[in-house]
Amino acid sequence: MSGLRERLAAIVGAGNCLTAAEDVTRYLVEERGLYHGAALCVVRPASTAEVAAVVRECAAERIAIVPQGGNTGLCGGGVPPEHGRAVVVSTERLDRIRAVDAVNFTITVEAGCVLASVQQAADAAGCLFPLSLAAEGSCRIGGNLSTNAGGVNVLRYGNARKLALGLEVVLPDGRVWNGLKGLRKDNTGYALEHLFIGAEGTLGIITAAVLELFPKPREIATALVAVPDPQAALDILFRARQASGDAVTACELMPRAAIDLDLAHVAGARDPFDRAHPWYLLLELSSSRPGGLRAALEEILAASLEEGRAADAVIAQSEDQRRALWRLREGIPEAQKKEGGSIKHDIAVATSRVPELIRRATAAVEKALPGVRVVPFGHLGDGNIHFNLTQPKGADRQAFLDGWGRMNRLVHDIVVAMDGSIAAEHGIGRLKAAELARTKSDVEMDLMRRIKAALDPDGIMNPGKVLV
Repeated sequence: MSGLRERLAAIVGAGNCLTAAEDVTRYLVEERGLYHGAALCVVRPASTAEVAAVVRECAAERIAIVPQGGNTGLCGGGVPPEHGRAVVVSTERLDRIRAVDAVNFTITVEAGCVLASVQQAADAAGCLFPLSLAAEGSCRIGGNLSTNAGGVNVLRYGNARKLALGLEVVLPDGRVWNGLKGLRKDNTGYALEHLFIGAEGTLGIITAAVLELFPKPREIATALVAVPDPQAALDILFRARQASGDAVTACELMPRAAIDLDLAHVAGARDPFDRAHPWYLLLELSSSRPGGLRAALEEILAASLEEGRAADAVIAQSEDQRRALWRLREGIPEAQKKEGGSIKHDIAVATSRVPELIRRATAAVEKALPGVRVVPFGHLGDGNIHFNLTQPKGADRQAFLDGWGRMNRLVHDIVVAMDGSIAAEHGIGRLKAAELARTKSDVEMDLMRRIKAALDPDGIMNPGKVLV
């Protein structure tokens, strides 16, 4: 394999073909430390042509290729297998903003652009790129597209798939498909870009994308609402969408257990209410036309308080107060880590069925493991709930985590019975590949395997991820 490494080094430069342990370690382990892989080398191409040349060399040797962006994924999709016969292709040097077309409301970027950098480039052009998630300071657009990332603004703007108008992709044989068209209408056959979005690098390597922009918000109104239960939160969301002209941008649900974790572990977190409530709704409205949103939000909340759907509410009076409210939501995952083991579920059902999902899944896991602390939170507006389980107080962390598969099956069976998804926004990767095969229909799995075989007959693109 030394000959392959030498050829790859000739393509990307010796300094960008990494083999020393101290240089490659960070590319071989995923965010939560669940998976540790090995690789022949890590290559960092700086252009689409270099990516294509790397892929051709690996294809000739039938060596596995593992595309990797910011390596912030939570399902092991960017980690190479343990056998070491793989090349990690990092997109971190593919980081150019190629073009901004403010009139067309599009931006063309390379796959290695950090999400926050794309947001900033859009903002500089007087526009908004609305994809927003906790890892936006380090995750990269290629990974966002490859996992069809969601985040807090899906309700208003859609997920990564809806924000991509065109792609540039290096195929498993090294050919380049250039689909970088900033078109919103193009019915010339199959929409090929949708094959690669959400495929997690198993069908090719996304090297660039044309992304959709929107008018920049000129007014934002944010409130934290105390509610008795998820159904009341859902009723308030329904009212807010109708009464605001569908200006609701984000709608996040949090149980009291999540707020308690924040108060215990998140610096600067504080409870804006004078007493505890069972559930909380973080509601945000935005508009590119200033004036009227705050009044609309006040009317929505007043009606909800009068009807008993809300017990209390606070509206942010400044940007600092808005950030403080969002800190309660954004701090939950980190706060959970400090309470011991946490078993994750990234699940979704129709928005109207979220209260039922939480009720049924909570009853199932509490019956299976008395004392487990259920922390269901997340994107009520699009039906995506992070149904996380914190270990019982005083329990052994590893013993609790050893029950990950058992708890997954309990929750996922309920989700599938409700026509939901076991992977709403984090992807499948390696973590959920077996569960995907168990919960998808034979027809769906057959179609996916046929597509994989057609585009990647040698199975070299990110093997062991998504399909097993």
